[in-house]
Amino acid sequence: MSHHTVSVELENKPGALVRISQLFARRGYNIQSLAVGPTERPGISRLTLRVDCSEHTIEQIEKQMHKLVNVLRVVELLPDESVERELALITVGAPPDRRAELIALGDVFGARVADIGREALTFEIVGRPEELDAFEELVRPHGVRELARTGRIGLRRPGPRQSRAQAALT
Repeated sequence: MSHHTVSVELENKPGALVRISQLFARRGYNIQSLAVGPTERPGISRLTLRVDCSEHTIEQIEKQMHKLVNVLRVVELLPDESVERELALITVGAPPDRRAELIALGDVFGARVADIGREALTFEIVGRPEELDAFEELVRPHGVRELARTGRIGLRRPGPRQSRAQAALT
């Protein structure tokens, strides 16, 4: 089994998400993460799913989703051909004498302090899921009081990849 991220464009209509989740439930597929929101086109939403399954199973999932009402497009987001991000809010125990250390740790990961309480900090961090995992692991010894993650979102990279230097020349 391997990880697969699937991007589904669908009409923003009642029941569209239910039909997709029912397809997964009927087939016994487990969704690891799910994020859905509007696209640049009015009335169209993008659903991003993370599934652990075989290559054969992901092909079957794609074919079955294409048959559903309201589904317009289904694409597997391959790691080298896509950009994926996730958002997390993490509340960590932070007595005043440890705050500077925790804030410095957050700075290394680009995490922003979203809220400060008497004995806790809430960080907001956006990045690749692996970066969020690493940050969570490092703050865990300080006492993670609460954690919420959005699930992955992603887009295919536009056209052939360029280095930043090549892009700056165009």
